[in-house]
Amino acid sequence: MQPTFEQLKELYRVSVELTNMYVSIHLVRLDERTSNVIVLAGDGIEVYIHFDGEVTIA
Repeated sequence: MQPTFEQLKELYRVSVELTNMYVSIHLVRLDERTSNVIVLAGDGIEVYIHFDGEVTIA
């Protein structure tokens, strides 16, 4: 399974924003059950990039 082009664009944007704020990115993973890209960063930042490129931060 591969991420969509929209997910890749948002992953790049999120990664740049996090690293510009000097936040460490600990894990990037494609959840095969939901097709979401999951990014774990900093102290408890969870970013979900959905199939259509929508970003949810928890």
